[in-house]
Amino acid sequence: MTEAWYAGVDGCRGGWFVVLLRGKGRAIEALRTCLCRDFQQVLAIPEQPARIAVDMPIGLLDAAQPGGRDCDQATRQRLAARRSSVFSPPVRPALAARDYAEALALNRASSKAGLGLSRQAFNILGKIRELDACLTPAMQGRIVEAHPELAFLGLAGEPMRHNKKSAEGRAERLALLERHLGRAMPDAQALHLAYGAGLLALDDIIDACALAWVARRVDLGQGRRLPEGAATLDGKGLRMEIWY
Repeated sequence: MTEAWYAGVDGCRGGWFVVLLRGKGRAIEALRTCLCRDFQQVLAIPEQPARIAVDMPIGLLDAAQPGGRDCDQATRQRLAARRSSVFSPPVRPALAARDYAEALALNRASSKAGLGLSRQAFNILGKIRELDACLTPAMQGRIVEAHPELAFLGLAGEPMRHNKKSAEGRAERLALLERHLGRAMPDAQALHLAYGAGLLALDDIIDACALAWVARRVDLGQGRRLPEGAATLDGKGLRMEIWY
């Protein structure tokens, strides 16, 4: 059985934070990290991971619908108390916006319901635009959308009890990662200091580790996705689905 690398990718202040796991069969043998300034750099990582799980919407609606994409709605339902961590992405026409007011107007104009756009969604519009420009339907065989809270649900078998921004929430998530990644699990606090708080938040490190676990799980054929039925295709032919 050959060795393979798997990547978890989380958008951060400095670009895209990548956690790479190397696995052979069911064993995790090594872990590396890097910070990429853009997603093209992620695609050019020398390890060439067999599977990449990224916490960013893949596939966008052309017209806004209540609750966002089907996969967003299914993920909120599964996460229960952690459902607020899932926001509805902008519609594809809103990617052309230069500021929040324009993005809000374009999102509202996309449907008769006049649905708006949260500030949270607008704050990562640039990264959504960047990823959308890179991806084709064929690349979804290797690159999948994941969500950290759904990943932790997969690790624990239930939603997390505490908010990830709290000390209890971080401890809860780190304990799960240490249990599943074993000696490969990095010192998140040390990494945070090494990269610098201005480029990378502690939560980005924790989330990217969970996403790398999802990438490996998907590649081993153990991954699950939402919605559980057939995924809806967007206007570019991208499947709108979230893996865990």
